[in-house]
Amino acid sequence: MQVWGIHNDTLTTELIDGNFVSLAWDSMGDLSQIPGGREELKAELVRRTPEDSHKAIPIWAGILLRFRDELRIGDVIVAPYKPDSTINIGIIRGNYEYIAEAQTHRHRRRIEWKKIGLSRTVFTQPALYEVGSAITLFKVSKHSHEFLAALNTRTEDVEKVTAVVERAAATNVPEDDAPDEPRASRIERHTRDFVLEVLQDRIGHRQFEEFSADLLRALGYQARVTAYSQDGGVDVIAHKDPLGVEPPLIKVQCKHKTATIGAPEVQQLIGTQGTGELVVFMTLGAYSRDALALERQRPGLRLITGEDIVSLILEHYAALPERWRALMPLTPLLVVADTAS
Repeated sequence: MQVWGIHNDTLTTELIDGNFVSLAWDSMGDLSQIPGGREELKAELVRRTPEDSHKAIPIWAGILLRFRDELRIGDVIVAPYKPDSTINIGIIRGNYEYIAEAQTHRHRRRIEWKKIGLSRTVFTQPALYEVGSAITLFKVSKHSHEFLAALNTRTEDVEKVTAVVERAAATNVPEDDAPDEPRASRIERHTRDFVLEVLQDRIGHRQFEEFSADLLRALGYQARVTAYSQDGGVDVIAHKDPLGVEPPLIKVQCKHKTATIGAPEVQQLIGTQGTGELVVFMTLGAYSRDALALERQRPGLRLITGEDIVSLILEHYAALPERWRALMPLTPLLVVADTAS
């Protein structure tokens, strides 16, 4: 059994809804109809891609060959999901197939997902570096034990999964765990992971409410934290005018956890929404499909993920109080772009 990592930044909800992983290169047609191996795939790529892309063809051919021929039923797939920067882990349940009638994502492998929407805080930074490979499809070797440990847990509790992964990481330190090349995207991802880890591990729920209010102030709002008990699910109240008497009033619920938030919790917040009021849910994790459907259907509802919070911090870092900047010290710098040769 092999552990594979795969990236496809164009996949959205169909990754989970359709129970598959896929590659790009839809114009290639059915790969099973191209006889032979790497050289034949290279020749087909030369025929079907612009000349200015031909330098990448040896790498592309290797990826297509691996996806078509090397992945096996029963192998494990680790699929980072870029929209909310979570990790999905599943088992390959089908051979390569080409879905000609599909508009996109025609090259597929059927997946049985076992762990969906795991927070990146579950895994060590070296493991995250490994699955942050610049290659679309790759073997996970050095830190496969962490992803297998998460896969084999029987609980959905993020803290319990994290504890299992930490034990696996402590007892399986790779002999050669030298840091990867510091690409710009990897440095950015490391920074985002650091901020998320600080928010998760170094502050409690009440502090997270206070931080959320300060973040809203950094965005230009007036904000105050409500009484800690009997707040009716509203943790922060925000508004634009100094007195808070002009609409709209914004009611914010804060959840200091990286687990996926479901529709019932979002419905509870919606129940506090009065006429002309807006409601915002802020969490360090992500949201279920049902919860996201509520956001699409409900005017005045905004769901903020952990990745959204990190983005707002990075964009408005200088406006945050010193209390929080000292907790997550960051400095601006210029780095070599990924596209540099």
